[in-house]
Amino acid sequence: MNVFARYSPFIQDFIYRSGWQTLRGVQNAAGEAIFDTDDNVLLTASTASGKTEAAFFPMLTLLDENPSSTVGILYIAPLKALINDQFGRLNELCEEVGIEVYRWHGDVAQSRKRKLLRKPSGILQITPESLESLLINKHGEIPSLFGDLRFIVIDEIHSLLRGDRGWQTFCLIERLCRIAECKPRRIGLSATLGNPEAAGQFLSAGSGRPTIIPKFDGGKEVWRLSMEHFFNTDPQADEDKDITVQTPEQEPSSDTAPKAADPGIGYIFEHTRGKKCLVFTNSREECEAVCQQLRQYCEVNHEPDRFLIHHGNLSASYRESAEEEMKDDNSLMSVCATATLELGIDIGKLERAFQIDAPYTVSGFLQRMGRTGRRGDPSEMWFVMREEHPEARAMLPDMIPWRLIQGIALVQLYIEERFVEPPRTNRLPFSLLYHQTMSTLASCGEMTPAELASRVLPLTAFRRISQDDFRTLLRHLLKIDHIMRTENGGLILGLTGERIVNSYKFYAVFQENIEYTVRSYSEELGTIVKPPPVGDKIAIVGRVWAVDEVDHQKRVVYCTLVKGNIPAYFGDCAGDIHTRILERMYGVLAEQKSYPYLMRHAVGRLQDARETFTKSGMPDRPLVHLGGNMWALFPWLGSYAFLALERFLKIRCGKRLGLKGLNASRPYFMQFTMKVSEEEFYRIVSEEASVTFDPLELVYPKENPVFEKYDEYVPEELIRKGFAHGVLDVEGMIRRVCGRFSL
Repeated sequence: MNVFARYSPFIQDFIYRSGWQTLRGVQNAAGEAIFDTDDNVLLTASTASGKTEAAFFPMLTLLDENPSSTVGILYIAPLKALINDQFGRLNELCEEVGIEVYRWHGDVAQSRKRKLLRKPSGILQITPESLESLLINKHGEIPSLFGDLRFIVIDEIHSLLRGDRGWQTFCLIERLCRIAECKPRRIGLSATLGNPEAAGQFLSAGSGRPTIIPKFDGGKEVWRLSMEHFFNTDPQADEDKDITVQTPEQEPSSDTAPKAADPGIGYIFEHTRGKKCLVFTNSREECEAVCQQLRQYCEVNHEPDRFLIHHGNLSASYRESAEEEMKDDNSLMSVCATATLELGIDIGKLERAFQIDAPYTVSGFLQRMGRTGRRGDPSEMWFVMREEHPEARAMLPDMIPWRLIQGIALVQLYIEERFVEPPRTNRLPFSLLYHQTMSTLASCGEMTPAELASRVLPLTAFRRISQDDFRTLLRHLLKIDHIMRTENGGLILGLTGERIVNSYKFYAVFQENIEYTVRSYSEELGTIVKPPPVGDKIAIVGRVWAVDEVDHQKRVVYCTLVKGNIPAYFGDCAGDIHTRILERMYGVLAEQKSYPYLMRHAVGRLQDARETFTKSGMPDRPLVHLGGNMWALFPWLGSYAFLALERFLKIRCGKRLGLKGLNASRPYFMQFTMKVSEEEFYRIVSEEASVTFDPLELVYPKENPVFEKYDEYVPEELIRKGFAHGVLDVEGMIRRVCGRFSL
């Protein structure tokens, strides 16, 4: 079909005004799927390929031709910043035909929300947490808001595939559709999907519609990629080595890092002047530390500060200032960021991204890579891998540069196999079950246990949860006063439960720490956990502040700007590394292949690592003798299978092996002492693995492995069951053990 001709005149006018010569492949494919079918549609295409317009042009055309009597399009995005960015673009598009665009999140004025409630129409943009709030606090208005809802758009759907937040989003969609009695089509958007079919099934869950995944020619991906390694002190790994680098030399540095600079951070400093760049880190603490150092280098060099910072603990004003600066094509500032700038916010013509150390996932790497390369230029990323020199007496495992090897593995997996992590659909989400049970009671009021079960258990997220498990949860919630029985035998929220549900923090299912707001005079800087005593210092917004006062009742820290350099702490964050990444790391060490993106130091460090790997016998035997009774095991398993193996060795095999002092560096290796030989080790673990056992045996006797946000309110027996059957990858571990750890 001629998709352009099918668009409404106002869409055609917008395309003419924008100077587009032709529609892109994704736009033609999306138009055909949305115009010609009634199915759900999953659009997967590279960042900046025009996915958003591809989805909205046909949806808005249909809405223009047959206006909805309520909100017609519900757009769900994982970040407020993404909503704010898309809001401006959609407003410009819809203004002239009078299709209203609304935002609904914590930073939006109440007057705008009231206007939507008075006369629902057009497009509503919302986060999963704000949608949860809407279902609880405006339950009676859901039919009038969404009764004629035509489409639900889930943006950056890949970010919702592997945790409770994704299942929460789909629980909310199913609940909303049931209350409003509507059957909207779902449109999923993503740049990074390794298994689109699995993601398509995830998108369809509970909708009663199949998902179409349009095929089209997305053009050839062109990357500019480099990876360099730095020891934090000289000498570097290429010293005294005859190394030829296949890539052309990068441009000469245009400024000079201070003499005593950390070599890796100095390298970033040298190659960001005169350019607009993103510097990605894997944690908020590291983000603060890197920004502090880069700003200090500016000071030492007597030049203006050219670094901004962006992460989830900063106040909205600081985050939005960084976003606005990045949208300015004339800006030459660089931003130190975490995953908050990983998703599809339009940050203009960005020239280069740096990544400090390896991200946890291929998906994360691709998203960060995709931040650059807009406006027709190739995507460009420079990896900077940093480590301390191994000590002279360091044991074998510490001689391997794990983050460098992981970075190479991530890149190679995508280049060779187009691998991206699949959805995690085999979990037992008891924390989410608690959350949705409480949310349903809060929104609907009194219900019999049977009514409550009929509302909650049919949600697709809970398909593996039995009625017996749900009864166990309800009995426990009655016992701890989170719910209570009425005289009629119905269930309502208890006093304790009301306090939890009435907090704005209830809406999110991701783990949060108890946070203190940090203020300097009238300025709100952001939030921290564990405030230090008065007189100590804290790090936030890339600067150092002296603590003047801590108000524990109001959870506010008052501070003054000072000079210095200290670490920040925002709470713990664990990585979820897939087994395929560990297996490819083995391949990186075992093969003699060269990678064209490696720079001089990285080539030298990889040579050293491969030599260590070969001489230690690791290619043939995952169990390596370190001397005496000390051994190291390299199982090449992802985070959750590694955790299962750790427990399997301690609990099922410990006595027979004479195992002691097991220390794990997850998910790379574990060290321990044992009293048996290498051959006996393999025999014993194989025998134990061949005997059928309940995964619950891998939970310690008095352990209550609280993993998710609301696990603390779930009965211990369900927590243990959810951990053993839904978190630990026992199946993957058993396969590896029964194969004598061979890949």
